[in-house]
Parts: sequence; C-alpha cells; structure tokens
Amino acid sequence: MNNVALTDTTVELSVDSFETAKDFYSNLEFKIIWEDSPKEGQQNGYLVMKLNNSILCFFCGNDQVYNHLYFKNFPKTTKRGYGVEISIPIEHIDAYYQQISTRIDKTHIYQPLETKPWGKKDFRIEDPFGYFLRFNEPWNVLELLLYDD
Repeated sequence: MNNVALTDTTVELSVDSFETAKDFYSNLEFKIIWEDSPKEGQQNGYLVMKLNNSILCFFCGNDQVYNHLYFKNFPKTTKRGYGVEISIPIEHIDAYYQQISTRIDKTHIYQPLETKPWGKKDFRIEDPFGYFLRFNEPWNVLELLLYDD
C-alpha cells in the first residue's frame, strides 16, 4: 500500500463521536485508514479516512472535544463546520451521487446534483456534525481565473 499523501494540506475535523463519523463517512465510501480510539476523559483520539485521494482526519472522538483550547470558546450547539466548505473531487459524479443518495438520510443533502454556471456538476451535503461538504467533478481551481460570467 502506498502511504504517500498527495497533498500537503490536511483537513482535520473535530468531532465528539468516531462511531458517528465512521458510520456516516463509510456511507460516502470513505475507508478507514487507521484509528486511535479516544481514552476516557482525554483529548487524544484520532481517525483517518480516505476516499480516492481525499483524506479526512477526525480529532478527539469524545465529549472532550468541547474542552479543546480553541473550540471551548464556542457554545456546544455551534455547528462544528460553521463557515467552512470542504470540496471533494469525484470521478463519475452521476453514479456516485445515485449510490450515496440512497445510503444517507435525505436531510443531509443540502443541494442535489446539478450543473453549475462554470460547467461542472456538484452536490452539497451537511454531515452529522455540521461540516459542509461539496462533492464536485474534478477540476483545477485555478481555472476560475479564466472564468468570466
């Protein structure tokens, strides 16, 4: 197995339950790469999941996430992903959308699959923690420099 990440940026999502994360993201076809279960009363759990070349890391995995140095400044009811959109490229997006839309609760689908004004298809969902995910046809974000509406 090749363990070289194809990115130098890691996305780490702070969550209160690895079981919920594994359940939801497995339905999105993410595979568990490794997990270090959280210890009772400690902020030390870590979970890594992968879909193609997209890697998501999950931190903590228990209620101690609410005592994190930074995140404890916000109410527990604050959506974990407020203000963040994570873009995940998907080959054969039509087939992928058809598969996963039958595996997850429809309430998680924020925007169904559609072609955007820039000519690429995407759909958007909210995970159980409030993270906003956009699944899109692969494209080079630098092409936006050429986009003129």
